[in-house]
Amino acid sequence: MVTIGAVVGVAFVALGMVLTPGPNMMYLVSRSITQGRRAGLVSLGGVAVGFLVYLTLATLGLSVVFATVPGLYLAVKLAGAAYLAWLAWQAVRPGGTSVFAPVDLPPDSTRKLFTMGLMTNLLNPKAAIMYASLIPQFVDVRTGHLVVQGFVLGGVQIAVSMLVNTGIVLAAGTIAVFLAKRPGWLRIQRYVTGSLLGLIAVKLATDKARPVVV
Repeated sequence: MVTIGAVVGVAFVALGMVLTPGPNMMYLVSRSITQGRRAGLVSLGGVAVGFLVYLTLATLGLSVVFATVPGLYLAVKLAGAAYLAWLAWQAVRPGGTSVFAPVDLPPDSTRKLFTMGLMTNLLNPKAAIMYASLIPQFVDVRTGHLVVQGFVLGGVQIAVSMLVNTGIVLAAGTIAVFLAKRPGWLRIQRYVTGSLLGLIAVKLATDKARPVVV
């Protein structure tokens, strides 16, 4: 039903997207450093549910909704771009700190950690674009069972994202310690991350692409 080529294609796209600095990575790293690996993993659980929400909506016709109501798609895209721009400014502004720099924050409850992870992902434009535009292109309409294909391919994306993000959560503390001993590297990391986020925000806001209904 689902070809190996489709699975590999979705896996590579998912890998490229999860390795690109974005809201999920920023939030998971900051929470893991400030409150520990458990907090990062709880937050990651919220991110996973966010993916499931988008996957379910997309499989049941989100791409059609976005295509027929372009204003809704534009609103989601601009909200995500604005969020990325805010994160970029927080990184590069005078007195800003690196995502890997320890920050003295009051610990959040498990419920709040999960909710913040969920909301961060629901406002993540990469997730919306992934499910509304990219995954449908790997679905083979000739073999039927489109809903099943959508959930299988979406499951591949979620699995890739969870594996990579789990590694990021577990390694965040070690990376933070490494960078803390090298202030120059910490500053470079902060400006590089901020610049990348800013470029992503601009590209997203100016992108003329629209969801493809398959």
